[in-house]
Amino acid sequence: MKSVALFGGSFDPPHIGHIRVVEALQKLPFIDTIIVMPTYLNPFKSSFAAPAELRVKWLKEIFAPYKKVHVSSFEANMQRKVPTIESVRYLAKKYDKIYLVIGADNLHSLTKWTEYEHLKEMVTFIVATRNNIEVDKEYITLKVDENIASSELRKDMQVAKLPQKCADTIQKYYKEHNANKN
Repeated sequence: MKSVALFGGSFDPPHIGHIRVVEALQKLPFIDTIIVMPTYLNPFKSSFAAPAELRVKWLKEIFAPYKKVHVSSFEANMQRKVPTIESVRYLAKKYDKIYLVIGADNLHSLTKWTEYEHLKEMVTFIVATRNNIEVDKEYITLKVDENIASSELRKDMQVAKLPQKCADTIQKYYKEHNANKN
């Protein structure tokens, strides 16, 4: 039985917290593949700072050396907001078991996600710890000790919190495009 962990998000910008999530996922023996899937535009947001194709490029560069990790441009290629259920249905054609990785900060809005009832029937949730938010025992908890938010980095770009592999490129992009205004 092939299993996959879907780790989606805006990754605007990608940061070391995202790397810590992937590293923690790699240690889980029941996951065969990890798919990092950046959104074109998060269904709960109205804009992005860096275009999807650039975020995909950065993520491919960052995760190239990681075994079991694949960066998917499925949502980015759609050029629209893509609900998670659509990506899960896409992956269900290839994988027998789907784990959906979310940050603990998303728990409060989970029931507002498109077709939430179907989604929870199709996936097993893995919740990455964040900001000391308590994770209910019904979820698999992924201990991650990085409390970084992309929204905060856009306001105050700290190179030390960016993936070393392309930190300078990311910082330069956000500085040149006034992306900190978002």
